[in-house]
Amino acid sequence: MHCLVIEDDAETRRYLCSGLQRSGYAVTSCDNGVEAQRLLQDGSWDVVVLDRMLPGEVDGVALIEMLRRGGDATPVLILSALNSVDERVRGLHAGGDDYLAKPFAMAELLARVENLVRRSAPARENTQLQVADLLLDARAMRATRRGTPIALQPREFRLLEYLMRHEGQIVTRTMLLEGVWDYHFDPQTNVIDVQISRLRGKVDKGFYPPLIHTVRGAGYTLKVLAGDAAISG
Repeated sequence: MHCLVIEDDAETRRYLCSGLQRSGYAVTSCDNGVEAQRLLQDGSWDVVVLDRMLPGEVDGVALIEMLRRGGDATPVLILSALNSVDERVRGLHAGGDDYLAKPFAMAELLARVENLVRRSAPARENTQLQVADLLLDARAMRATRRGTPIALQPREFRLLEYLMRHEGQIVTRTMLLEGVWDYHFDPQTNVIDVQISRLRGKVDKGFYPPLIHTVRGAGYTLKVLAGDAAISG
């Protein structure tokens, strides 16, 4: 997967390139809108990570608008210190696919980039997921654990699928709101806590080991804990 990083701050650019390369991406980077225009026209990219506030006349929004006018659907993750709802809406309306505020955690950025790449190539996406004895068929919208069907509402199914596709990763409230509920801001709701509780009751109650875990102060993760793996194995 080839990623283009457009970021004018040298330290942030090095941090982005290093993190993406460690995750297996081939990365090209630049620090200004003029060079970015040339690269976007000449190259074929799987995903673009773009700083919203670039120096000069060609800023991040202008680059996205140029891409979309030319019919280029390459997924774009916008990075910005401008974190107001109005700024997020402007970036998304311009054609951005996702918006991540600075400062950010590399783990969240990588998860968002992975999500954009996967959404842009649905034909390559795996529809059969498995974690321990939990099986999910995304195409048939069917989930089972140890062969027992799990009755899930559509939103619960989408939440479980999201957690399974991020197996072992910590997913934040923001990631869940945007990836499952399509909210690009936190509406100060307890909907996530309620749905996680319901999902845990269906997926984990009566089964061992537990798979859905709360990471205090960070979010949630779906995985087999090391001690449980030894016991279940």
